Amino acid sequence: MIRHIVFFSAGADHSVEEVREGLMMLASIPHANHFEVGRNFQSDAISQDAPDVVVYAEFADEAALAAFKAHPTYAACTARVRPMREMRIAADFKAS
Repeated sequence: MIRHIVFFSAGADHSVEEVREGLMMLASIPHANHFEVGRNFQSDAISQDAPDVVVYAEFADEAALAAFKAHPTYAACTARVRPMREMRIAADFKAS
């Protein structure tokens, strides 16, 4: 199983809710075994630049993740969210 985690922060001219709603477009893509988008509680006192929104998804394998990223809705979501975000950090790893 592949775990896909992406952190986003909203840009100065956009709300966290706008970014979250834009990312929810990804929920309609059928290749994930599990998919969710959530607002970060920002409860870590050490981190000054905490992300606003987190995307978490699980895929059967790397081919399913690649199919997810190749889906037309993924490109549409990127086009919508990219101008609204300031930061994006992604990580993919095999679950043990």
